[in-house]
Amino acid sequence: MSPVLIVIWVLFYLLAPVGVIWLCRRSAAAGKVGAILILYFLGIIVANLLIYPFDGAAEALFPVQDTLSSLTIPLALPLILFACDFRGWGAKTALKSLIIGLVAVCVATIGSYFLLRKHISPAVAGMAVGVYTGGTPNLAAIKMMLGVDEATYVMMNSFDMLVSFIYLTFLLAAGIRLARKILPFKPEQPSGGAPAEHSSAMSRSESEMYRGIFSRAHFGGVVKAVGLSVVIVGIALGVSFLITGGINMIALILTLTTLSIGASFIPAVRRWEKSYDCGMYLVLVFSLVVASMVDVRRLALGEGVWLLAFIALVIFGSLLLQIVLSRLLKVDADTAVITSVAMINSPLFVPMIAEAMKNRRVILTGITIGIIGYAAGNYLGVLIASLLG
Repeated sequence: MSPVLIVIWVLFYLLAPVGVIWLCRRSAAAGKVGAILILYFLGIIVANLLIYPFDGAAEALFPVQDTLSSLTIPLALPLILFACDFRGWGAKTALKSLIIGLVAVCVATIGSYFLLRKHISPAVAGMAVGVYTGGTPNLAAIKMMLGVDEATYVMMNSFDMLVSFIYLTFLLAAGIRLARKILPFKPEQPSGGAPAEHSSAMSRSESEMYRGIFSRAHFGGVVKAVGLSVVIVGIALGVSFLITGGINMIALILTLTTLSIGASFIPAVRRWEKSYDCGMYLVLVFSLVVASMVDVRRLALGEGVWLLAFIALVIFGSLLLQIVLSRLLKVDADTAVITSVAMINSPLFVPMIAEAMKNRRVILTGITIGIIGYAAGNYLGVLIASLLG
């Protein structure tokens, strides 16, 4: 693939959300579907029609995709967190939901293993617990610790991307609404101490967001917000390298979150009204890039049908258990869903679902639970594999 084509694809990733936002403003039907879900479908369709069918295209674009997906969310998180009011954060509810989430993943994995034990090894079950309480780094770590062969690891990673994509699509299309019918739900209320426009940033529709982001009234704040976000990302990377000698997701996200929350208490930062919009635009770019990384050709369905069934049972079974246990223990719908997302998909996907919910109160809950999941994933994965073996 020529450098010119790579530049064209980069521009596509960065600018396609503009067209989708315009579509959501012009079409009531598109507005109901939402920009994130539209970009998800656009990414997977365009990629499998225009990237993966051509020899060498996937290999040439992967560094671009990997760079964009790795940069957008770390830059977006501070911008989004600047706009959040954390004075009313429910730590007790978050802890309860975290425990429910860990139990749900472990029980769903063990149950799925016994249903398919003729086709699934204890090591695969251990990797499932690791990746669905933490993330892909846990999957790779447990693979090495348990000596899982490369072919199984690659196949599991591919199926995980497919089923996780279906899982997120389900949540965006219907799952959030269903959870709110089953579990207690209270719409986000503006905090008493926050300006009305600022507090309602997440309650705005797609047709209202992003308007005036480059106007004279907001441009200065946008530049300052982006600049501070870059500084925070730089500090977080420095802390990660200092502590671990490389990029460690736990250290990176924990530092990012802590510094961004601290900045959100500064009145001048809270007056940057379009920082949330900037962050969400980066989330839209991330959604498009991640969807375009799903290569349907790599999914050897004939060879791994039982592994695919196992992953689907674990993901959707844990979501079902999360809802059931949350109802029994009186956890609200949005906390339950964001907990499931933080574990199944990692904290990087929390802003996306929080935006779909129009509820920024759950962002800190999701990120915190995701960080703890990263830390617990390796221990739980090896423990479950040992018990089942």
